[in-house]
Order: sequence, then structure tokens, then C-alpha cells
Amino acid sequence: MSYGKHTLDDLRGPARELRSRIPEVYAGYSATHKAALAPGELDVATKELIALAIAVSSQCDGCIASHARGAARAGATEQQVAEALGVAILMNGGPSTVYGPRAMEAFLELAGPAQPQEPASS
Repeated sequence: MSYGKHTLDDLRGPARELRSRIPEVYAGYSATHKAALAPGELDVATKELIALAIAVSSQCDGCIASHARGAARAGATEQQVAEALGVAILMNGGPSTVYGPRAMEAFLELAGPAQPQEPASS
């Protein structure tokens, strides 16, 4: 199963339907989302990595897909994602060893072709 595009596609229709019934709730959530992820002392990529780790701890496939996409769009690297998922495993244990790989798979799928890695410093 794909935890990136497939999950986002599966949720699109039902989310649109629910949003049409409670637009004020969704508008409020959207404003909170934009404010929380806006650049500040932490950049957007870091905030998306935090959200991705929390999504793994929450075992939320839709959240994983959304924040994997957000991390990819914000320029997070594969290694940064892996390290953030390592923190999720530290804090949440066994369940994160199941949802962490799902998050990594989603990120890799949504990020597209492999990203160049920084050369190791000597």
C-alpha cells in the first residue's frame, strides 16, 4: 500500500464532503494550520518534521501523508526525515516502528527522485 498519494487521494472526497457541512470548523483549522507552520524561529521544514513525528506517534495515516508531503515541499532531506522518525520511535516505542516506515515510504514517494545528500565532512 502507498502511504502517500494513495492516502491523500482516498481522503480527498470524504474530506470535501465533511468540509461542505462544517465550513467554519475547517476554516478555523486552516487558519491554525497556516499560523502554526508559518516560518518563524523554526523554518517550515523543521515544523513539518515535528508534525510528521507527531503524526507517526498518533498513528494517523492521513496526517503522515500530509506532513510527509509538507516536509518534501519544504525541502527536508531523507536523512532529516529518518532522524525525526527516530525521535518518534524513541518517544512512542513499538507502534512507531510500524508507522515510522510508513512515513518514510510516504516521504520518499512524495519527494520524487532521490535528493542529493550533503557530502560528509572530513
